[in-house]
Amino acid sequence: MKMTTEEAFVKTLQRHGVKHAFGIIGSAMMPISDLFPKAGITFWDCAHEGSAGMMADGFTRATGKMSMMIAQNGPGITNFVTAVKTAYWNHTPLLLVTPQAANKTIGQGGFQEVEQMALFQDMVAYQEEVRDPSRIVEVLARVIAKAKHLSGPAQINIPRDYWTQVIDTDIPTALVFERSPGGENSVAEAAKLLSDAKRPVILNGAGVVLSDGGIEASQALAERLDAPVCVGYQHNDAFPGSHPLYAGPLGYNGSKAGMELIKEADVVLCLGTRLNPFSTLPGYGMEYWPADAEIIQVDINPDRIGLTKKVSVGIVGDAAKVARGILDRLAPAAGDADREARKDRIAQIKSRWAQQLSSMDHEEDDPGTSWNERARAAKPDWMSPRMAWRAIQAALPRDAIISSDIGNNCAIGNAYPSFEEGRKYLAPGLFGPCGYGLPAIVGAKIGCPDTPVVGFAGDGAFGIAVNELTAIGRSEWPAITQIVFRNYQWGAEKRNSTLWFDDNFVGTELDDKVSYAGIAQACGLKGVTAYTMDELTDALNQAIKDQMENGKTTVIEAMLNQELGEPFRRDAMKKPVEVAGIDPADMVDQVA
Repeated sequence: MKMTTEEAFVKTLQRHGVKHAFGIIGSAMMPISDLFPKAGITFWDCAHEGSAGMMADGFTRATGKMSMMIAQNGPGITNFVTAVKTAYWNHTPLLLVTPQAANKTIGQGGFQEVEQMALFQDMVAYQEEVRDPSRIVEVLARVIAKAKHLSGPAQINIPRDYWTQVIDTDIPTALVFERSPGGENSVAEAAKLLSDAKRPVILNGAGVVLSDGGIEASQALAERLDAPVCVGYQHNDAFPGSHPLYAGPLGYNGSKAGMELIKEADVVLCLGTRLNPFSTLPGYGMEYWPADAEIIQVDINPDRIGLTKKVSVGIVGDAAKVARGILDRLAPAAGDADREARKDRIAQIKSRWAQQLSSMDHEEDDPGTSWNERARAAKPDWMSPRMAWRAIQAALPRDAIISSDIGNNCAIGNAYPSFEEGRKYLAPGLFGPCGYGLPAIVGAKIGCPDTPVVGFAGDGAFGIAVNELTAIGRSEWPAITQIVFRNYQWGAEKRNSTLWFDDNFVGTELDDKVSYAGIAQACGLKGVTAYTMDELTDALNQAIKDQMENGKTTVIEAMLNQELGEPFRRDAMKKPVEVAGIDPADMVDQVA
C-alpha cells in the first residue's frame, strides 16, 4: 500500500511493539517523532543523549521489551556511544536509530556530519544502512529481529533526505527466531559429567536471566543435584537469594561462600555466561577458580565459549532449554554421591560467610598504607560504606528493582543485595561507565511503574548524570528514589593512588561545597541528607513511601567517611619506578 517513509517506519515500530523512545529531539528525526503521539509511542526527552541511552538500557533490562534510542544526527548520535557499548556488554536488545546527514551532502563536511556506521561498528550486534527509501521497512524489521536474536543493540542508519517520500510497501509480521536447545551430543556429554560429579557447582550468568524460564530451569537442575549455585559478577538476580543452594556472586567484592564452594568443585556448569574476567578474578586474596574441574560452558554466542577459560564441553544454546535438556538426561543416581555431606557443607559455608559479612564494619588497609585508618579518624561519626549498605538492606523492599554504578562504594555493596526473581539488578556491566545508576533506574521505573525502584551511585559517577534531575521532575515522568554515596572523592582511583602512587592524589577530590540534595530541591524534587545508619534507613523508608504513594522523587545523600575498598584493577596495576626522572624546570613555554 502507498505510504510515506515516516509512516512506514512508525507502522513497523508498531508491528514490533516498540512503545518507548529515549533521546533528545532533533530536526533529522522530526518527521517520525511527529507521528509518535498518534502511534502510541512515548518519547522521553532527556537532558543528555548518553543518559537517554542508559534509560533505554534500564527499561529493556527491567521489562524484557525492546526500546529505542534516537537523536539528532552528528553530535546527538555521538553522545550515544558510551550507552550503546554498555548495552552491548549488557546483552540488551535495543534499537539504535541514527538519522544521517543527507545523501546529497555526505562527504562535503557539512553541518553535523560524521561517519555514523563506522562509529558504532564494534559497539552493536548488527548494523545496516537504508540504501533506498523503498527498503526502509525491510531494513528496520531486520534490524529489530537481529537485536532480539543476538541480544544486543542493533543500528539502523537513515539518511535524513529519505523522509517524506511516498513508497509502495507492506508491513511484515514480526520475525521471531526460536532459540537452540543445544547440540544433542554436547548436552548428553554434559549430563554424564554432572551425573558422575561428587562436588558439582552451577554458575549462572546473564543468559539465565534473559532466557525464558532460565532461573526456574537452573533451580530444578540444582535441586536435582543438590549443587550450590553461584552467580556471575553483577548478576545477583540470576538465582533466588533465599534458596538454600544460592551461594552468591563471584568476582569483585562478591560472596566468599560462593568462592569457597566453587573452588572445591569437580564439575562446574557455567550456564548462560561468557565467563567474563571480573567473574573469575581472585577475591579476598583467594584464587578460587577450580584448576582441575571439568568446565561445561553454555552460551547463546559460540564466539564466547572457551574465550576466557578452558572448557571440557561447550554448548551453544538457550540457557533454559539446555538446562532442561541436561536435567532430562541425568543418570538416576546423579547427585547421590556425598549428597548429605555436600548439603551440610553448603549450609555451613553460607552461614559462616553471612556472619562474617554482617560483622564487617570497615575496610582494611594494605600493609604499608594507612588511608582507611585516617579516614575513620577524620570522620568518626559518619557512616562507613558497609554501615550504609546494612542500613539500606534494612529498608530496601524485597521486590525492588535496583541499579548500581561504577565506583568504590557501589562495588563494596556487590555482596549485599539478593533477589527472588530476575530483571531486578541493573548494573553498568563490563564496559564500566560512570553515570549509569540514575538513568537506568529511571528507565526501569518507566517500564515497571508499579514496582519500587532505587538507584545507587557514588558522588563522582552521579555527577556525570546529575543533569537528568532537570528532566525527570516533570509531571509525565515517574517518581524514583536515588541514593548518592557522598564522600567527596573518586574513590576507586583514590584507592589506586594509596596503593601504587604514595597518596599522590591527582584529580581524585570533589568539591565539598556541592550539595546534591540541594540540587534536587532546586529541580523541584526532594533532597535528603543522612549521616547515620538510622537516618539512612528512615530516609529510604520514607522515600519509598513517597515514590509509591505520593509520586515524589527523592535524592538521598548518604554521608560516608572516605574508607576505600578493594581496588578494581589490582591485577593490572604495579608500582612505578623512576628512571629518567621528571623535573619541573624542563617545562617549556608555548609560543602562541
